Amino acid sequence: MTFIESLSNTGEKPVKLFVQDVGQGKPVVFISGWPLSSEMWEYQFNVLPKHFIRCIGYDRRGFGKSDKPWDGYDYDTLASDLNAVLEELDLYEVTLVGFSMGGGEVVRYLAKYGDKRIARVALISSVVPFMLQTDNNPDGLPKEMFDEFVANTEEDRPKFLAEFAKSFYGNSFLNSNVSDEILIWHNALALQASGRATSRCIRSFSETDFRSDLVKVKVPVLIIHGDADKTVPIEVSGQKTSELLPSAEYIIYEGAPHGLFVTEKERLNNDLIRFIGGIVHEDSDLPEGSGEPYSPNVGTI
Repeated sequence: MTFIESLSNTGEKPVKLFVQDVGQGKPVVFISGWPLSSEMWEYQFNVLPKHFIRCIGYDRRGFGKSDKPWDGYDYDTLASDLNAVLEELDLYEVTLVGFSMGGGEVVRYLAKYGDKRIARVALISSVVPFMLQTDNNPDGLPKEMFDEFVANTEEDRPKFLAEFAKSFYGNSFLNSNVSDEILIWHNALALQASGRATSRCIRSFSETDFRSDLVKVKVPVLIIHGDADKTVPIEVSGQKTSELLPSAEYIIYEGAPHGLFVTEKERLNNDLIRFIGGIVHEDSDLPEGSGEPYSPNVGTI
């Protein structure tokens, strides 16, 4: 197993981050969503390396196999962790792929550290630009909802996360987008996190305003969001991000829930390979006609 040390700005000792590094080719760093770890990207890591794409994922501090410090769950610190990974692996021409909470690390990193290492970014079901309802963000979600998330996490984290997972993938009494086994897998990943990290990150992804960060993003951007996302509704996230980044490619997955990295895995892999510029081999398992070179401003589908 590989671990990278990130110097904490909280005065604590360095934090060890667990890193997966699979395949060869164009480097792509995947940043996971709350409350999961880098293992959430299994269905991307199983496919993208076949197309000359090097897949790198790391467990956010407090989650997965990484260290679980008491503090350091603000986005400035989380962006510094991402920077530590990029510097230690000496990566350039990188594609950053941020899912949900991970979209915040992507744009905060670019705002703080610039894009000298970064070629392009993909924001998947992302929390940016700003989740919380405030006077200058009236379309956001009420603070009371996130307060309840924190309270339920601190009262009975396994129960709360198990219920949350069903909505995450769009499962209901009459509709099962994923199997019970996928839900079990999801919950196993979520419970590897510390309780402290789980609740503090709720505050971070709900209360951090990324609007000023987004305007500093100058590299090509791909935005993918499901219009049936009940966890991070598209109206307060993907749609507003596309308005702030009018040159970005914006793709709406009709009927897709938050956890589209599983429910729409073939389509997502296809879109990522196109965007990254991966090589499609004759024995590719992608649909015929997939893998054309990415061109920006394709528009919404």
